[in-house]
Formats: sequence, C-alpha cells, structure tokens
Amino acid sequence: MIHLGDVRLAHASEGAFSVQTRATELPRSGPRSARFVPLLHEKRAAARSFSCKLPSGQKGGARSAPPFCHGFTLVEILVALAIVAIALTAGMRALAQATDTASALKARTLALWVAQNRLAAAQIATPWPALGTYDGDATQAGARFVWQASVATTPNPAFRRFEIVVAEPQAPDYVLARLVGFLGNPEPRP
Repeated sequence: MIHLGDVRLAHASEGAFSVQTRATELPRSGPRSARFVPLLHEKRAAARSFSCKLPSGQKGGARSAPPFCHGFTLVEILVALAIVAIALTAGMRALAQATDTASALKARTLALWVAQNRLAAAQIATPWPALGTYDGDATQAGARFVWQASVATTPNPAFRRFEIVVAEPQAPDYVLARLVGFLGNPEPRP
C-alpha cells in the first residue's frame, strides 16, 4: 500500500494499480493541513517504534519516562573509522603519486626543450660543429639542466649525426631526454 497524501494506491490482482480514497481522512471542509494530522501522528509513532525502546520493565503512557534510543556501538564506530582511515590513506597515496608523476613529466618536457634548443643552435652554427663531445648547462623555465652533445660522422659526408642527452645536475647519469638530429653541411662542396 502506498500513501500519497490522502489517496492510497492498492495493487490489484491484474497487475495494475487502483486508486482508493482513504477512509480515515477528515471531511474536506476543514483546512488542508488539518486533514493530514492523523497521517502525521501515524508516521511519528512508526518512527519511534523502529528507533527507540522503553527501558525494560516500564510500560508506555503519558507520564512514563522518555524512551532511550539505541545508537551505534563502540565496535561499530571503530570499524567505520578504520575503514575511513584506510580509504583516506589510499586516496592520499594516489594523490601523492599523481603529483610525483606530474613533476616528473614537467622535468622531462623541459629537458626535451633544452635538447631541441641545443639542436637548433647547432643547425644555425657556422662553421659546422666539429666531431667530438660537448657539454654544458642550460636553464629552462627556472630549472637547471646539464646537457652533453656528441657529433659523429654518417655514411654521407654531407651530414653529421648530432645526439643530445639532457639530465638534472643532481643526477647527471639519469637521462631525462635524448634527442638525435642530423646536420647538413651549410657550406657547399667544391
């Protein structure tokens, strides 16, 4: 049975719902709020019967002691707190890992920009970079990096292989970016 205001829906045997008026409703002549007073008292009584109980040995009445309500036990609260603590710990760990990943991605992106700048500088340099290894440092977006460039020959004598490796100064062996480019000889061959 579903109560909707002063109308009650009852499930019929055919599977459909039929509408019946409530037999206990007050006459329609009074104010609208007065018609629903019995419903309100029924709902309050039902709520009290589910959540509160009288102390043992007492009978309910107008002058009896107020009922006491049962809440959660200490064990239930501790279990709930343990579950919340575990969930928050896992969430904080995931957040810290995401932050570390974002900072590592930023460092790799900046290192790649340093390598691209070194390659662009080598492409416009005249004369051609000599064969060998070069190193130096660079600053990109406020971060310091060390780079090492090696120039090698290729099977075609008009080109040279230019490889740049970029790392942080604190860990020069940990390569953040590696870029390989080929430089063409800017001077025409006779």
